[in-house]
Amino acid sequence: MIHNNIDAKIQADIQIQGKIDNFFSKFSVATLLHKCGVKKRHGHSVRLLIMTIFTLPFVQKNFFRGIVINDDLPFGKDAAYEILKGCRSNWRRLLLTIGIRLYHFLNRLTNEDRESVLIVDDSPYDRSRSKSVELLFRVWDHSNGRLIKGFRMLTLCWSDGVSCLPLDFSLLSSSNAKKRLCENQKTMDKRCCAWQRRQEAIIKSPDNLQAMVERILAAGVQAKYLLMDSWFAMPATITALVKNIDVIGMVKKTPKIHYEYDGHWIDLKAIYRQLKKRRGRAKILACAIVTLKGGLPAKLVFVRDRHKKDWLALISTDLDLSSEDIVRIYGKRWDIEVFFKMAKQHLKLTKEIQCRDYDALVAHTTIVFMRYMFLAYQNRIETDDKTFGELFYACCDEVSDISFVEALYRIMTLAGTRLKAFGSYCEKTVTAFFDAIMKTALQCAGLVGKRKLVSNF
Repeated sequence: MIHNNIDAKIQADIQIQGKIDNFFSKFSVATLLHKCGVKKRHGHSVRLLIMTIFTLPFVQKNFFRGIVINDDLPFGKDAAYEILKGCRSNWRRLLLTIGIRLYHFLNRLTNEDRESVLIVDDSPYDRSRSKSVELLFRVWDHSNGRLIKGFRMLTLCWSDGVSCLPLDFSLLSSSNAKKRLCENQKTMDKRCCAWQRRQEAIIKSPDNLQAMVERILAAGVQAKYLLMDSWFAMPATITALVKNIDVIGMVKKTPKIHYEYDGHWIDLKAIYRQLKKRRGRAKILACAIVTLKGGLPAKLVFVRDRHKKDWLALISTDLDLSSEDIVRIYGKRWDIEVFFKMAKQHLKLTKEIQCRDYDALVAHTTIVFMRYMFLAYQNRIETDDKTFGELFYACCDEVSDISFVEALYRIMTLAGTRLKAFGSYCEKTVTAFFDAIMKTALQCAGLVGKRKLVSNF
């Protein structure tokens, strides 16, 4: 029994390795690594190093067991750390390029009527046991309701409602130097990617968000809406982002934020009190058109909170959307929550590697995001019939190109072939008979005189 379990595990690991190798080959990951500056001066290939790190959670190993003390590997731990700490490696470009290739693959499978969206959110990157990690600071963990040492991981994803692709992220520290527990520890060229990453880490999240959205849209990603929760859906942020994409978000019930409604600047609760509510157990209670500071019109939708006797409010800059559609589209924001849980609990985002170098944290986070892209790709090709590839589309084209007349011609041709098998028949009579049938069919189709379909049997 033990030997059977071991053999089954070995076979499963081989199968997983084969799928990962196919993913790297299909999307030319090795070529992209070279183009994005992820290089080594000597020793084993970058593809081997990155693929080994990439594979760790799928074979149930962490960085220590899988690389540091693993004597079966052809390279040592120093080679792995070196590739992660590179100052000139453009991990953002690598992630976005792979994401764009996957986006084009998945977008072919998505109905044009379905709304593709961008989703933004942040999540705490926990490094509670660390003391000397670069740019470490105390961040508020909303799930536990306490301060922890770590970073704010600002993430932007694309979703079609079925698959989710993390396209960009930033590990944010505090913009206040007094709140940072540790400063930069490396000397580097200010023109390199490592320096730029450290500079954006101390910029406020709305500024980072706008740059992320512009980068992704400029890369060719098409999305109708940007979804965000109440931490980002501030009037100033919405006004800045709507220049590039329409926004749908949840808004805070706070007296500090005012909207112009019915000629007066009032807060959200005051607007709700003035609206006529739907009766009964309606999920959508009311809606209103308001104006944000700067003159931007927006639509507020008030929905019933299913967890308690209260209400929630959504805002949309697309006034043509119905209240039901605003609620339905906003529901796609759940995809990023699933992504965060998957990345932390199963893909070992914060627990796999303990490194003090900020560049290594960025590199490892990029690899974790690539793992999720791999899972999204595998899930789609194994569950979506359209992912049989060119064969599927070739078959669809073949079926669509065959008209009724051509189908009838093929049937007649097969019938003539069967008649030949009997050995004796009047060829002129059969040919005249088939010609008469085809002529009638062609007349019905309006194709008389175009071509003679029946050849000599």
